[in-house]
Amino acid sequence: MGMREIKIYPDPVLRETCGKVTEFGSALKSLTTDMALTMYASSGIGLAASQIGVLERVAVVDVSAKQHERLIIINPEIVWTQGAIPSEEGCLSIPEFREIIQRKEHIVLQAQDEKGKDFELQASGILAICIQHEVDHLNGVLFIDHLSRLKRDFFKKWHRKQALEQNE
Repeated sequence: MGMREIKIYPDPVLRETCGKVTEFGSALKSLTTDMALTMYASSGIGLAASQIGVLERVAVVDVSAKQHERLIIINPEIVWTQGAIPSEEGCLSIPEFREIIQRKEHIVLQAQDEKGKDFELQASGILAICIQHEVDHLNGVLFIDHLSRLKRDFFKKWHRKQALEQNE
């Protein structure tokens, strides 16, 4: 298929919880390839399947400088966290908005690869942050949900202004 359309907030699919992947075959391989193409073309470092309207627990991540270390995580679960770190985040589904939120500094992730093989990954820093962001997406949670009430109110005003400007 190739590039996919990224769903933009407030598309309701972004609030859906994704279902577990049970079939590991060519359709899944095609999905992850399309997701990676879409993520790279959009200059992103992560993309969850729900962001392209597919409600399956699949995400792709690549935080490498040259974008050549693609990590595919299927049915991911964060099983351990430690520490806290401020993270300035944006989202391909909420273009042009960035804000600082708190994330866990260190995580342990359990997931499966494209063939259904279980693996565990310890991550820190930007990789841990990106994985948390994408797992949130798979659970219908957006980074703006981690904002304080005051910052969420600011976001809502900003978003209304953006929508008005697009309609002019």
